[in-house]
Amino acid sequence: MNFLLEKCIFKPLDETLIKQCSNFNCEHNDLNEFFNNEAIFYSNQLLGKSYCFVLQEDPSFIVCAFTVSNDSINVNIIPGSRKQKVNKDIPRTKQMKRYPAVLIGRLGVNKDFKGKHIGSELMGFIKSWFIDPYNKTGCRYIVVDSYNEDGPLKYYISNNFEYLFSTEEQEAKSSGMQEKDHLLTRLMYFDLIHLKSMK
Repeated sequence: MNFLLEKCIFKPLDETLIKQCSNFNCEHNDLNEFFNNEAIFYSNQLLGKSYCFVLQEDPSFIVCAFTVSNDSINVNIIPGSRKQKVNKDIPRTKQMKRYPAVLIGRLGVNKDFKGKHIGSELMGFIKSWFIDPYNKTGCRYIVVDSYNEDGPLKYYISNNFEYLFSTEEQEAKSSGMQEKDHLLTRLMYFDLIHLKSMK
């Protein structure tokens, strides 16, 4: 059973919905603060658009939420072996310096639904959304700046995301940090062409 599609309603996370719903709690303070208090500002400033699934039987309860915005993968900043990996499935005549991508800026699942595979269902929904024929823009990749913590990294890896940089040292150097500095996030990507080819 796909719980989100069968038991929930998909909605934009707008000001009206936030006022009608109880506070979202995914047990991550930064994400809670964003979805409860900052998502509307991001939307009003055209920096990102947030969406959520609410329970059909209780539309004041947000099961999960996410934010997306436009982005790109700049292959010129990626080390050689990783650049080849990104370019691998793109015909040589179509290879570019930048590839269109959508950024998942935030993503969280309500604590009451942790451990029920809602996160994987949500990621499957997002992936399908961007290869839908009615999608209004070209989007080859999904990218995410994952929190550099075990839980989020394992989540994205289990959903077939890969690191854009092989090591933290490479990524730190690319972002202008000292190689020894600890990264708070890791840049990861998913190539949508693999999902499209399965349809």
